Amino acid sequence: FLFQTILHPLCVKYPPPTKYRRGFLTELIKKHEATGAEPLDELYDALAGVLNEEDSTRCYKNYLLPMGECVTLSESVTMISEGTTGLVTWDAALHLAEWAIENSVVFSNRTVLELGSGVGFTGIAICKACHPKRYVFSDCHPRVLQELAENIHLNGFVLEPGTAHHVQMEPHGQDAAKHQTPALTVAELDWGSFTETQLSDLQPDVVIAADVVYDPEIVLALIGMLRKLSAFGAGGKPPEVFIASTIRNPDTYHLFQAELDKAGIRWQVIPAHSHSILFDDVQPNVTILQLFT
Repeated sequence: FLFQTILHPLCVKYPPPTKYRRGFLTELIKKHEATGAEPLDELYDALAGVLNEEDSTRCYKNYLLPMGECVTLSESVTMISEGTTGLVTWDAALHLAEWAIENSVVFSNRTVLELGSGVGFTGIAICKACHPKRYVFSDCHPRVLQELAENIHLNGFVLEPGTAHHVQMEPHGQDAAKHQTPALTVAELDWGSFTETQLSDLQPDVVIAADVVYDPEIVLALIGMLRKLSAFGAGGKPPEVFIASTIRNPDTYHLFQAELDKAGIRWQVIPAHSHSILFDDVQPNVTILQLFT
């Protein structure tokens, strides 16, 4: 069990948070001792190694996808760091990825634009599982963009030359050779100060976003971006739009729906996916809206 978890090669190479590994090993030792079995030196050696580590502000998280692939991300150990919430993976990003994997035809061989990509989980999972033709990650915080580009590279992808955050090194990581098909771009895209030239270069078939409806102050900027994007879809058609949200504050979520109505953007709730592929426990209230811009 120990060698399938803490000492698994993936966790050794990309270690989860020190605090998490410390708590995991402590609990594992308690359970082992409760059986009355002989002490295992390997357990205590592993705990000693973690106890000697200094806590870091960064860690790795490894997410196993249903087809056997893994998404490995460098993330912050705190929800808010360096003035942004974009350096961790949030619940709605996981749920949106689950829905995308179950509905891969929406993304297969198409151009996908993701708004507020953060550290990249949803996009990397879609690129590995759904085979888009082109995928544009976007965000506006400089540190988030840097971390995003590094995570894309960490998972064996190469960004297109000329992208805002082009990774110069050769790909490495899990089965790097398999992941050269999608054309990947990282774009710096501020919803409050974008240009039509920026949008005309995107030409998305599909626009997605996760956990971007959390602050009333950015709701109007987001809707303004979506309205503009409706004129710059692939082939001159409005893109398909899917927004995943964890409903933490119902007032904020209902404000988003009300402003969509005011803007003349129709919406419908996407039914929950049939089964969980990334979770084992009960998850928070996450809803996916399809918008018709």
